[in-house]
Amino acid sequence: MISITLPEEMSAATLPGNSTAKLEARRVPQPGHGEVLIRMKCSTICGSDIRCIYHEHLGKGPEGYQDGMIAGHEPCGQIIKTGPGCRRFREGDRVIVYHISGCGVCNDCRRGYMISCTSEKFRRAYGWQRDGGMADYLLAEEKDLVHLPDSLSYADGAQVACGFGTVYEGLEKIGISGNDAVLITGLGPVGLAAGALCRKLGARKIIGIDVIDERLKIARDLGLCDEVLRSGPDNVDEVRTLTGGNGVERAVECSANASARNTALRATRKWGRMVMIGEGGKLEMNPSPDMIHDQKTLHGSWVTSIWKMEELVERLVHWNLHPAELITHRFPLEKVNDAYALMASGRCGKVAVCFDEELK
Repeated sequence: MISITLPEEMSAATLPGNSTAKLEARRVPQPGHGEVLIRMKCSTICGSDIRCIYHEHLGKGPEGYQDGMIAGHEPCGQIIKTGPGCRRFREGDRVIVYHISGCGVCNDCRRGYMISCTSEKFRRAYGWQRDGGMADYLLAEEKDLVHLPDSLSYADGAQVACGFGTVYEGLEKIGISGNDAVLITGLGPVGLAAGALCRKLGARKIIGIDVIDERLKIARDLGLCDEVLRSGPDNVDEVRTLTGGNGVERAVECSANASARNTALRATRKWGRMVMIGEGGKLEMNPSPDMIHDQKTLHGSWVTSIWKMEELVERLVHWNLHPAELITHRFPLEKVNDAYALMASGRCGKVAVCFDEELK
């Protein structure tokens, strides 16, 4: 049990949509039935926050960012207070927050895919339609929590909340084994996570492509890719040269860039599989030579299910894989504006807003 006197107010960050993060005072919430209050330890910044909220509010309707909501959909922390009706988690538990709270009763929610919840009234994502993790405390529903083992840090867990969980789902759809050479287009935090997971899943060769030198260096220095290529018009030929003229068995598209998507598709060998994870942008192709004649399979993948996220946590422990190694910069909450600005620049790995022991 945790004995703590809670303050009446806390600091919290919102995203006005003008390429800034605004820090303000908010009341500390109290947990109701089936809810818990979490002391935040780490909240990492996702590329979708930059694309859809930070510069301008692109989303519309029930899935759009609601003005004034506390930002941050990759939260991890420790429960300090539980409301009535909680069945599993207790005060003191270390938890990851699955970042979409669904209705719980539609078909997708019953499959564990709250990301695809069909209820316009009850589907609410943390950091988008309900308050997120860029604050001292977070109010969450118990059903949205995943246990964080002691062998993983809170910074590890924050990355599972979205980035690593999203990538794991995509890789499971296409299957990765020691038979496969893998191409990753886009080496931002999602692409770097793909490299780390492909390595643990046994890929025999991992090739990464990006346009930003800092990201290429991170992928090379951390051993996440065997080969890194700067984005350019010759990438398909370069990938084929690195794979004996065949192309890769598996491609993971994380950039959302139209040219990179074409590269990934065309550098995939006959009978190969590709998954698109990066959101936004367009894809233009000639179906017959690009897919049909070579019998390729193209998957779309959006976040993951909560049960598969729990499975990923187990595997991270088994593999001794720590997602926090991809964090290149940590900021305290009072410097949240600097954190978002750096993430928006792209010249970094993962950027985290940290609290207490995770601020180092």
